[in-house]
Amino acid sequence: MLRQFNSHFVDPTTSPSKNHIYMENGNIAAASTEEVRRSPAFGWAARDTSGVLSPFTFSRRKNGENDVTIKILYCGICHSDLHSVKNEWQNSVYPIVPGHEIVGVVTEVGGKVDRFKVGDHAGVGCMVNSCRSCHECAGHHENHCPGMIFTYNSTDADGTVTYGGYSDSVVVEEHFAVRFPAGMPLDRGAPLLCAGITVYSPMKRFGFDVPGKHIGVVGLGGLGHVAVKFGKAFGAKVTVISTSPSKRQEAVERLGADAFLVSKDPDEMKAAWGTMDGIINTVSGNHEVTPLLSLLKTFGQMVLVGAPEKPLEIYAFPLLLGGKSIVGSAIGGMKETQEMIDFAAEHNVTADIELISMDYVNKAMERVAKADVRYRFVIDIGNTLSAA
Repeated sequence: MLRQFNSHFVDPTTSPSKNHIYMENGNIAAASTEEVRRSPAFGWAARDTSGVLSPFTFSRRKNGENDVTIKILYCGICHSDLHSVKNEWQNSVYPIVPGHEIVGVVTEVGGKVDRFKVGDHAGVGCMVNSCRSCHECAGHHENHCPGMIFTYNSTDADGTVTYGGYSDSVVVEEHFAVRFPAGMPLDRGAPLLCAGITVYSPMKRFGFDVPGKHIGVVGLGGLGHVAVKFGKAFGAKVTVISTSPSKRQEAVERLGADAFLVSKDPDEMKAAWGTMDGIINTVSGNHEVTPLLSLLKTFGQMVLVGAPEKPLEIYAFPLLLGGKSIVGSAIGGMKETQEMIDFAAEHNVTADIELISMDYVNKAMERVAKADVRYRFVIDIGNTLSAA
């Protein structure tokens, strides 16, 4: 929570080592040295497990010598945001300002920053810091660093709580900012900072990016529709696998998938046995995984990028017979994230979005829970977030 001195808000995570006394609204107020080094910020936060978001005043650190400050223009809504505001993963610290698909314009750069200048378009994805010294960080896999710090609902290196992109600004080390190329639409590019890198990284790592490969994409939602687009940009054959026959036309005619497979149809499944080099499984709900293994060629891999809450039931023999494997993947490192954005800009890969105002966010969360969006909500922060 925030301590309040009249209209002055103090972040309790800062250290009150030395106080500065000043007058505010005719009253004496005190702020620590660290608080003086912070800047006011405004956003929307959830304060309890209801997940209801409402206006929230807080503070960000002032721009340091290695930092960039970004005025946020757009922020995508990820299903992770819904899990977090409702504490469904049992790790939320309230108040929580969600949002890790952040895009905006750089308004300030530190003296040691060389990749950005004021006026550049930049983004922030799922993480804002890491230890920078471990084996994973040295290998550009900051997303696997034991000290990786999430964009929101984490404790940063200075001891302060991280707040996400449902807000007016963000301050981040240059290393964790992503440069947006000229011509990349900011609103439709924002979801790529989570959904995009989540599917791009394993597709590259497991060789699904080779032209002519046959890739299956399980689920046609926020992750799945982007996976289809990247697959086609790589020159692969893409088959969408879904429980919903109604999505066939959308997948093939609008998103460009080569084929569509109804996973509940035994005849369709049998006809596709052993035809796929790899599968990207984007489903976050509980579902049967074993039948999907029959679609893989010998030594094929199914990559899980969704996060079902309950354990999956997997039988051993479909893995043993054919040397098949199930692996997991979570986002990607900063070098790869920049590579992904550059590739997306070059090949016109963007997310299909529904642009919403800030005051629609609670309704949008309800719709996310029902999978009632095609395919990603993006909040128009720049035009609709107001502290008034």
